[in-house]
Amino acid sequence: MTARLVVLGPGLMGLKHIALIRANPRCALAGVVYPAAQREPEVLRQLDAPVFEDLEACFASGAPDGVIIASPNALHWDQARFCVDRRTPVLIEKPITDNVADGQRLCDLAERSRARVLVGHHRAHSPIVQTAVEVARSGRLGRIVGFQGSAAFYKPAEYFAAGPWRSQPGGGPILINLIHEIGLMRAVCGEIVGVQAMASHAVRQSAVEDTVVINLQFASGALGAFLLSDTAASASSWEQTSGENPAFAAYPGEACYTLFGTRGALSIPTLDLKAHPPETPSSWLTPMTQERLPVERLDPLTRQLDHFLDIIEHDVPPLVSARDGLANLIVTDAIRRSVETGGLVSLAA
Repeated sequence: MTARLVVLGPGLMGLKHIALIRANPRCALAGVVYPAAQREPEVLRQLDAPVFEDLEACFASGAPDGVIIASPNALHWDQARFCVDRRTPVLIEKPITDNVADGQRLCDLAERSRARVLVGHHRAHSPIVQTAVEVARSGRLGRIVGFQGSAAFYKPAEYFAAGPWRSQPGGGPILINLIHEIGLMRAVCGEIVGVQAMASHAVRQSAVEDTVVINLQFASGALGAFLLSDTAASASSWEQTSGENPAFAAYPGEACYTLFGTRGALSIPTLDLKAHPPETPSSWLTPMTQERLPVERLDPLTRQLDHFLDIIEHDVPPLVSARDGLANLIVTDAIRRSVETGGLVSLAA
């Protein structure tokens, strides 16, 4: 079977999905949804595929086997609902929707209809992340007590010129970038039950934040601290340290996260592990063993597409379900509310 896929929104991520589809022998590009009012001649030349005004016109020409939604966040709910109503498997780029209420509605709809929905938190498909999760759950670090991380990078002016919505409410690094970090922290530390954050837009002075600091409480009792900035020229971000995206300059010896436990600590994405041997009591006076864990570095977006095809062909459970995507969105929304109020926002049930 060659799965016929449709991509909604040929922007930065949409074009990446199109390239991945064309490189994968298991699928073919059946069309692109690209409203006429948004079309750019250069993008149209790159598509070389049927172009439709909307999903209705696309499905009228023949229902695809799967849909990838890479359109602006505000369109996710309506477009995903259209696919779910027609029982068409859908991959929704993060965030699942642009607000929690619509995310909850989509989750409820998907679960009632047993729809096949995968949310595009592609780092969950990274072998680096999967190895870190295995270490955290193995007990080698002992009880997890803390997480320290950063996503600090400098977005150039052309990034905002290409997508003016990124400097308006609904854009900003909390929703665009931080949601990836939330997914990773939940994977290695467990559920987040409280956040407290401060934000600044002093550098760009746009309508959205450019720098944020966040404290986090996890259900396990662990605590976390995170710095987010899209105006900090540094190598302290996943893209620049993991080497998974060739579009970014790589600094493979750097780590942007550290996971702390009562028996040791793990740097991520370098996977440098320092831990006390099982026979040795933990103490700051005694040496720890040191090793760099082996991992095969593979493109998580390529692996995500293969997983989506498995969902279509074999009905396997999604690695990142609609409910997982909503959980990440709820945390980012709590961080936004904490920035506005200056207080601790509790997420405990």
